[in-house]
Amino acid sequence: MKTTKIILCMTLLFMGVQYNNAQDEMRIGGMLAYGTEIENIGLGVTAAFPIMDKMTIAPSFIFYLPKDEFGVKINWFELNANANYYFLDEGNLDVYGLGGLNYSSVSVKYDNSSIYGSGLSASDGRVGLNLGGGANFDIGTSFLLFSELKYVIIDQGQLVIAAGVKFSL
Repeated sequence: MKTTKIILCMTLLFMGVQYNNAQDEMRIGGMLAYGTEIENIGLGVTAAFPIMDKMTIAPSFIFYLPKDEFGVKINWFELNANANYYFLDEGNLDVYGLGGLNYSSVSVKYDNSSIYGSGLSASDGRVGLNLGGGANFDIGTSFLLFSELKYVIIDQGQLVIAAGVKFSL
């Protein structure tokens, strides 16, 4: 019992030291994205929380601008939970691979009461996988620029190209 307590205390101490070191590297930011399936620009937020050496958890949210095609209004957003592994750290350039989960939600609405008597609408949400990579560019200021390319493996799939800025917390 005493050995278990000592191991638990040492583990918590080690995790606390890691967390305090990683706290300086937490980042939050914004981005512009383009999705090839929706063929539209999106606005997003992202974050990076270090969990161990060379690895971060990187949640993000992208809301694509609403589209109106032939009287059909389309709204699309995606929520991502990625893990980024940094395999290159060359001073001002950090390159990472990413993998994770994606939740995409699409809603469509057709509002033409003259044909059907009322509007029609439908929505659907899907879970998929993210695979890709990105790079952080430290330009010597309080923020850094980043770019990211990922493929969302979901139904017909979507390539997402994103770029933005991250601020250290």
